[in-house]
Amino acid sequence: MKNRNNPSPIVLVFAFIAIYFIWGTSYLAIIYALKGLKPFTISAFRYLAAGLLLIIWIWIQKASWPSGNDRKVLVISGILMLSGGSGLVVVGEQYISSGAAAIIVATEPLFFVLFDRYRWNLYFSSKRIIAGLFLGFAGIVLFTYFTPDRTAGLHARPVLGTIITLLSAVSWVAGALYANHRLTSGARNLSNSAIQLIAAGLFSGIIAGVKGEFSTLFEVAIPISAWLGLTYLIIMGSLIAYLSFNWLITVQPPAVVSTHTYVNPIIAIFMGWLLAAESLSRIQLIALGFVMAGVVLTQLNKQKIAS
Repeated sequence: MKNRNNPSPIVLVFAFIAIYFIWGTSYLAIIYALKGLKPFTISAFRYLAAGLLLIIWIWIQKASWPSGNDRKVLVISGILMLSGGSGLVVVGEQYISSGAAAIIVATEPLFFVLFDRYRWNLYFSSKRIIAGLFLGFAGIVLFTYFTPDRTAGLHARPVLGTIITLLSAVSWVAGALYANHRLTSGARNLSNSAIQLIAAGLFSGIIAGVKGEFSTLFEVAIPISAWLGLTYLIIMGSLIAYLSFNWLITVQPPAVVSTHTYVNPIIAIFMGWLLAAESLSRIQLIALGFVMAGVVLTQLNKQKIAS
């Protein structure tokens, strides 16, 4: 691999494929994992397994570790981004389809604008950014309102699922901004990610234990599809895609890396239709257009202001 100022084009292509396709398909993998495993059990296994594999690789490579203060920041940001962010997506997908979850998570760029208080004066002086925020969140309300009560199974509750998944987007953004403003050392992609994964895995495990989720592991036979879904989340979602994302933000402009926000819902919707018999009504597709238009409008004008 070339240095960070001149990355290999081939590595760049594979990294973008990872955050576009793998993250897009991870929403469907969650649906399969939920067929036999509880939400925080999935997150605990997912992050601990990925984190331990990463630590072994770091030990083999004899890579350096962040300073004490940065470790604290990484623990907090890891819990917020992974346990609260991706972890709550798993909880939300008990009540909504994988495609719907991906659409809701696509609002993350809108929350970056709302929560980045250091730039509020700039952002909220732009009528286009305000219009983008309005369009995006109006699209989510419209989408949820026209979601049937049984799109994701016998216990589907679209409003509850939407609220939980929106909270996941809030938690991810809060963790990302916290890390962005508090980390003091240069990029250590592997070791930073390992600390975040282990912290999130332990925190998710504590929640799973408190909720009594682990006891269900021995009550019924867990289908092979659930283990396959979990394995996909560990290897593809939490190692390949997450590491690709953490590397890309060090070598590419944020506006370019954030394009995964536009692609992931399309991949998730297509794979949900192809493999899980999920579907969207015409009015929901219109609502998706509102969300995407709001995100694009916000992102484009945010980048203009930043430049």
